[in-house]
Amino acid sequence: MEVRINKYLSESGFCSRREADRLIEQGRVLINGEHAQIGSKIRETDVVTVDGKSIKNNTKMVYLAFNKPIGIVSTTDQKIKNNLIDFINYPQRIFHIGRLDKDSEGLILLTNDGDIVNEILRAENNHEKEYIVEVDRRVLPDFIEDMSKGVPILKTVTKPCIVEKVSEKSFRIILTEGMNRQIRRMCETFGYTVLSLKRVRIMHIPLDIPSGHFRPLSNKEKDLLFKMIGRS
Repeated sequence: MEVRINKYLSESGFCSRREADRLIEQGRVLINGEHAQIGSKIRETDVVTVDGKSIKNNTKMVYLAFNKPIGIVSTTDQKIKNNLIDFINYPQRIFHIGRLDKDSEGLILLTNDGDIVNEILRAENNHEKEYIVEVDRRVLPDFIEDMSKGVPILKTVTKPCIVEKVSEKSFRIILTEGMNRQIRRMCETFGYTVLSLKRVRIMHIPLDIPSGHFRPLSNKEKDLLFKMIGRS
């Protein structure tokens, strides 16, 4: 598998990707004795040096499914109370893919693969995310229909989506976009207040672990994820 040289240097812990690009531009990075270029890709067998020093990258890629509890903040900023990173306390540096607001719970993906974060978020509007939502009033047929057609919020209109009644005061909604507090804002448009919101699926990955727990993605889940974002 090939990786970009700046990613290789970043994951080795040598420097950030931005700093890696600067070192490459200065001609200080060599691949098999040849000057690296911005965007150069390398294989495991290639020899990478910076200022003559050999750089090894033994970082194992991590892909996790996490059931975020209510009250945990989707941020890597450890200065913020109840942040995701301190809660999980994973031994490697990891990032969250997308967000769940503090008052919501459920599935969120985490990884140390910086490229896949960008690849998934860039294509976010094409990927399903499923939620179970409890509201303060009876879920009426008109509400279901209006929510599914598209709702004017944040100076735009949400995309049509799948909405199904689950119980008297709860419904299932499947989105293919990710605006800030989207479901809560959509409900408010029709006079409903969200009491609880849980994300139960991202693409093909289900929420199947207890609150506060995480698990690695299976090989099958990873393979399909890479296929869906166009990564070979």
